[in-house]
Amino acid sequence: MDYDEPKRIDLHIHSTASDGTLTPHEILLLAEQLGISAISITDHDTMEGSEQAVLYKKSSSLEVITGVEISSNPPFSLPSTGSLHILGYGIQTNHSGLKKALDRLQAARKNRNPQILEKLASMGISITPEEILETVGPGRIGRPHIAGVLIARGIVKDMDDAFDTYLGKNRPAYIDKYRIACEDAIHLILHAGGIPVLAHPGIIRTSEPDGLETLVETLKEMGLMGIEVYYPGHSDTQTKLYLQIARKNDLLVTGGTDFHGGMHPDIQMGSGRGDTFIPYSLYEKLIQKLS
Repeated sequence: MDYDEPKRIDLHIHSTASDGTLTPHEILLLAEQLGISAISITDHDTMEGSEQAVLYKKSSSLEVITGVEISSNPPFSLPSTGSLHILGYGIQTNHSGLKKALDRLQAARKNRNPQILEKLASMGISITPEEILETVGPGRIGRPHIAGVLIARGIVKDMDDAFDTYLGKNRPAYIDKYRIACEDAIHLILHAGGIPVLAHPGIIRTSEPDGLETLVETLKEMGLMGIEVYYPGHSDTQTKLYLQIARKNDLLVTGGTDFHGGMHPDIQMGSGRGDTFIPYSLYEKLIQKLS
């Protein structure tokens, strides 16, 4: 690593504990190879990957902060399309209340998969859990893994095609999932000693032009402490807007690539599509807030 270069971080990474293709150990090794200074593994509705990363960190110079990404429902007063994803950082991984909530979410995810496979079978596409594991490798099966089989068979051309044709909302194989209220997600993270952050605001769709800013203000009243401003899917205009919203509401600024390994091969850890840079100073401010 060239120590004259600015230090970069990545606080939004998925492992095989959810829908990524690299194990926590492999993620740490890759982060070191890429010269990343600090990371957080933020698997969907589980802290398993984050817990493993903390254990491996003992033999690494890389800085690791615990993390999770919780799927939640938007506030009733401010409906938006799909889930709100709430990131939690610096969490006590043994917190019983949070673990129980995450166990419920994981059970719901597991029960959702057979229903998706049944819908696909009704359309003449028979897929077994064994075929999914053979095709995409180990991990907790979810829609991206099912999409991987559709791609491998040549039924669809890529991940976007799989979701647009079969697996996305309002598509023929879509099954809605259980989510907890966003207020509950925020409170669980706070009670576990962590910092709740709104993930990738750029993918949130609200009915009003200023809906996102109103949403952030509402979430702040619930205890939200930060916004994921730096993200590969955000344009320069969006990044500037989210920075303004964060500053206006005195919220922490974070960033991450949403790295999934081979599941989304166009996204590289630490740099997204090559033009994402998340400065180390954001990690320092996050740690300061936790201390």
